[in-house]
Amino acid sequence: MKVAVIGSGGREHTLAWSLVRSPEVNHCYCLPGNGGTAGLPKTENVAIAVDQLAKICEFCQTENIDLVVVGPELPLTLGLVDQLQALGIKVFGPTKAGAELEASKSWTKQLLIEAGVPTAFGETFTEPAPAQAYATKMGAPIVVKADGLAAGKGVIVAQTLAEATTAIAELFDQGFAKIVVEEFLPGEEVSVLALCDGKTVIPLLPAQDHKRIGEGDQGLNTGGMGAYCPAPIAPPGVINQVQKQILQPTANALAKRGIDYRGVLYAGLMVSPTGEIKVLEYNCRFGDPETQAVLPLLATPLEKVLMACVDQTLYQLTPLQWHSGSAVCVVVAAGGYPGSYRKGDEINGLAEAEAQDVTVFHAGTELKEGKVLTDGGRVLGVTALGQDLSTAIATAYRGIEQINFDDMYYRRDIGHKAL
Repeated sequence: MKVAVIGSGGREHTLAWSLVRSPEVNHCYCLPGNGGTAGLPKTENVAIAVDQLAKICEFCQTENIDLVVVGPELPLTLGLVDQLQALGIKVFGPTKAGAELEASKSWTKQLLIEAGVPTAFGETFTEPAPAQAYATKMGAPIVVKADGLAAGKGVIVAQTLAEATTAIAELFDQGFAKIVVEEFLPGEEVSVLALCDGKTVIPLLPAQDHKRIGEGDQGLNTGGMGAYCPAPIAPPGVINQVQKQILQPTANALAKRGIDYRGVLYAGLMVSPTGEIKVLEYNCRFGDPETQAVLPLLATPLEKVLMACVDQTLYQLTPLQWHSGSAVCVVVAAGGYPGSYRKGDEINGLAEAEAQDVTVFHAGTELKEGKVLTDGGRVLGVTALGQDLSTAIATAYRGIEQINFDDMYYRRDIGHKAL
């Protein structure tokens, strides 16, 4: 079969890497791909951007693509799936209506309340003054969220009312029409990525992301500086609870609204010190960098799983098969990220890193005249497997020691919370 992966980040490199490992996949096109996908066997980059929907559709039709896998949220929220479905092309990912789950935090909040899914309480605002008044009434710490796509950086946990006031003003200044102000939930976060075919929901192994730029979870929010899987904060009993109380009711609520949701239900959850679980947010696609830690542990061929979602036969695949042990992904970023950073620096040591038994997933890279250059804030995701988490962590950092580019930065404490 021929597949097309839409996107250019570390998540998309991982998806393509997972797909071409199957003998059933003859060829994988990455639109537009990156410096890593350019070197994958059976894989070809195609210079079409993720928001060029008409060109994507034309390409997939011309090449008789058997399955399209949409990586990032932008083309989902623009309605790429709807357009491909109209052409009779099989595609993994929710329609524009389903992608509202990530596109609008206020819409999702209302959906969860209607479904009886436990979530933080809060309010939606269209002007700064009422939002600031609400924050003052609630007190700090408090959470301020952009009601729209923000590349994983639209959530501010304000420790003081002054920080909340600044966050509210900045989000409106950035052009967001609405924001959500909600209670701060203490506890530990966990990411549960689940597959949904509109009826059946199957959670994947739980992962834990590291959002902050600095070690010890300090500093600015990022798209994610690393992840590990499985996360011990969510053992099988907790995942069963999440399935029954959160994931399935969400899928049922979407169906009740007439939304045929076939894709990833990615729940960002908070587990309180007393074991109570609440939804922080939903995303409508695979997480990044969680995907780089979850998919290397999946033993069931990925194309079978994704096709089952599209064909609404997911129930036939239960239970999914997994490799034993743990996986950890450490993100290597450009200096200055998540602020301004330089592009175009040559990356050295990639082959030497992979010789240390790691897989280097490219995120912000490009291949130019035979050289791999930096082309984004999060540049690489170095993933290692191990029979236990400490072994996987040690292997990942041993691989990173071989990699070099100017002003590279990475956290040295990914996964240590679980140890």
